[in-house]
Amino acid sequence: MQAESFHLLVYYRGRHCPVCKTQLGALQAQAGAFAERGVTVTAISCDTKDRAESAVADWNLPGLRIAYDLTPEQARQWGLFITATRGKTSLGLDEPALFSEPGLFLIRPDLTLFFSSVQTMPFVRPRAEDMLAAIDYIKKNDYPLRGDVI
Repeated sequence: MQAESFHLLVYYRGRHCPVCKTQLGALQAQAGAFAERGVTVTAISCDTKDRAESAVADWNLPGLRIAYDLTPEQARQWGLFITATRGKTSLGLDEPALFSEPGLFLIRPDLTLFFSSVQTMPFVRPRAEDMLAAIDYIKKNDYPLRGDVI
């Protein structure tokens, strides 16, 4: 990771999830806009390498950084919720035995957390356009970290 840029870590459910396909497609479409702002975007899942590479190919995500083999324990360290398989999805795809539910984390250049969104199910995720607007506002206004009292 570059110490001078923001990092957007997008945890997605996996190859079996049509909502993930939509979300990652939107990130792919905005890849240039994130790069212009110096934001490194990485999509991360519990999928195996083969499933992750299949998603990249089938979902046409050539410019998106993908990480895979996230363990449920690692996902829990990020505060993500874990789901056990229910078999096949409505699209007929097999779910992994265990996988994380979505999460999104904006990491500051000093590698501290600036923003997070953690979900218990696949719906209602932060949109790429909203993240770009927020990053613009943060940078323009030197917006301070909030929620910093523990």
